[in-house]
Amino acid sequence: MKVTLVNTFQFSGGAAVACYRLMQALNKNQVDASLLVQQQSFEDASVESIGDSFPGKQKAWLRFSADRFYFMLHEKNKGVRFAFSPANIGTDISQHPFIQQADIIHLHWINFGFLSLDSLQQLIDLGKPIVWTMHDMWAFTGGCHYSGECKRYLSHCHSCPFLRNPHPKDLSYRVFENKFALLANASISFVACSQWLAGLAKDSRLLKEFPIISIPNPIDTSTYTPANKTVVRKALSLPTNKKLILFGAFKITDPRKGFIYLLQALHLLQEKYPETSEELGLLVFGKTDQALMEELPFPVFSLGTITETSKLVQVYNAASVFVLPSLEDNLPNTVMESLSCGTPVVAFDTGGLPEMISHLSTGYLSEYKSAESLAEGIYEVLFKQDYTTLSRSARQKVLDTYSESAVAEKYKALYKNLLG
Repeated sequence: MKVTLVNTFQFSGGAAVACYRLMQALNKNQVDASLLVQQQSFEDASVESIGDSFPGKQKAWLRFSADRFYFMLHEKNKGVRFAFSPANIGTDISQHPFIQQADIIHLHWINFGFLSLDSLQQLIDLGKPIVWTMHDMWAFTGGCHYSGECKRYLSHCHSCPFLRNPHPKDLSYRVFENKFALLANASISFVACSQWLAGLAKDSRLLKEFPIISIPNPIDTSTYTPANKTVVRKALSLPTNKKLILFGAFKITDPRKGFIYLLQALHLLQEKYPETSEELGLLVFGKTDQALMEELPFPVFSLGTITETSKLVQVYNAASVFVLPSLEDNLPNTVMESLSCGTPVVAFDTGGLPEMISHLSTGYLSEYKSAESLAEGIYEVLFKQDYTTLSRSARQKVLDTYSESAVAEKYKALYKNLLG
């Protein structure tokens, strides 16, 4: 069984990491899987980029630039520049050897000038079984990746809040119409990484007639594994006498990641429990904002952007708790990575997070957008619950649900069903 996974990036962004991990999991479990991308991050015999040559890379950059420039003409402001994909610019990959040799085409995140709606039609026309794993809401909206409080995707997108001049026949309306035409005669099996996203997709106008199942992303539990906190802290030059609260994001100022709620929660924590001032510290990875860091009430240990998996594993193990105050998220890799290392997680009760975090068992689910509840969750995990029990339960949750073999077997069953 040959399966070709398709994703814009090889290892840049959460969807890319999840897709690459799935390819590895499939190959370890008797599936001949390969990955076709627009932008390759490192050498791997199972991965090929459509832009390997210098001219190819230039074309990929031009497509990405044209795709973003087109949306810039419509965007509400810079803050939404990468939150909406019109998919009117892309390339034809239908004749690529990876696609031609595949028994099944498995789409993942395909935006930013990689595949347009026309490109998708060319793949559909091949008549091969197509699986599409959704890492966000884009497949069933008029262009946004997450709709926020907007529910127009349930009937028909229009008057989009991401656009400068929203109106009944705006860009979101046109993209929605084009998707409706594309999917009218398509045979695609949709997969959502979380039950939450699957539920949204099943209710949507575009996908309500399609088969949709939920299969989580996998993780290599032999890599993301518990380690001695004292040892890893010494290796990272971190204090061994503090409880360290971990926060990480590609860019911590991204409003969707909710850092402002963590900032407020830490101040509330200090005010309500002043004795914690000497006991706590904040551990941060990703692109930080120095001015923002100076507003924090506890010592900050900033690690910058981490690209090495081995160091990331150390960081999760160095932390006492991982806090993710995301306002919208599907099945975050960071939560899975933390749990796999035995580090409990505190997060808002939203999106796919309740499926990952068992309240007071593997972490704490806080009331949505409540800094007070977030503060209580951090205090509960660090000072009231039996930490060893939380840690063991966190690790077991991942072994039972997100291991490579568990996830690969679910996809194998889907593939076999499609091939008859």
